[in-house]
Amino acid sequence: MPFIAGAGATNIDLLYQNMPKIPDVGEEIYTDDFSLQLGGGLPATLINLGRLGIKTKIATELGDDMFSDFARKKYAENGVEPLNLYKGNGIPLNITSAIILKNDRSFITYGKGSTEPSDEAKEDFYRLAEGAKICLMSAGGFTEIYKKLKSQGTIMVLDIGWDEELSFEKYGELLSIADYFTPNRKEALKITGKSDEKEAAFALKKYFDKVVVKTDRDGCIGIDGDDYFFCPSLERFKNVDSTGAGDAFLAGFVYGLFYDYPLRDCIKFGNITGGKAVTKTGALSAYLTEKELLDIKKEISEK
Repeated sequence: MPFIAGAGATNIDLLYQNMPKIPDVGEEIYTDDFSLQLGGGLPATLINLGRLGIKTKIATELGDDMFSDFARKKYAENGVEPLNLYKGNGIPLNITSAIILKNDRSFITYGKGSTEPSDEAKEDFYRLAEGAKICLMSAGGFTEIYKKLKSQGTIMVLDIGWDEELSFEKYGELLSIADYFTPNRKEALKITGKSDEKEAAFALKKYFDKVVVKTDRDGCIGIDGDDYFFCPSLERFKNVDSTGAGDAFLAGFVYGLFYDYPLRDCIKFGNITGGKAVTKTGALSAYLTEKELLDIKKEISEK
């Protein structure tokens, strides 16, 4: 059965919602609106894909702690097959406490950040991902495995995320492997040095035949060969919390790639899944079934 694979750290979010303010030192504030969720990043994209009925696999680090147990349960519930790369005795996840105010938020995160995977972890990830139709790439130290997978015909999709040092010099090797790169407006401007997202999209055309630049709430630019187009966001989705919107967009976009849709349709799928994701608080609270996704796509295509 065709599947999608990726490797990345598991993130856990503790969401303290509807907080009246951030507590001062020595102060305790109660809220009756709290949730424990898997957080954003590559795992969130794979979970969204699992919810759309696609077989997905992730190489990640999980321990013997209660947060890792929670993550295992959520992966299983959403059809994601995890491979544990962790050999230690600590808590190998990133755990974020988010204090969510009416118009702002603050975060405290426990985690070790990005570290170079061991040779054993790289080989384990390769065995997991071998034969995947699509591999989601990250800047997590698996470059040689990505090269190997690409040489075997796997479609490689790169979503780096924001980096103050984002540049072709720093990420050139990953970009040379990727078949698709999906930056947002800020990332596209940073990496190309352009001041306009359309100019940035055409600058990326030098490296990719098919270009994608997300323009945040507005929609998404696409260039497919000589065809430049813009797919607007859907007005039906009310923005409550933008956390996880990029991860959800990527899931819809990759869903289209998985089923061999044209680039324009892939972007439309991404706008739908990304739009739905912002309608609730948290990276994975709001999502679509495959039927809902296809119904909305048919509706907007007929207009």
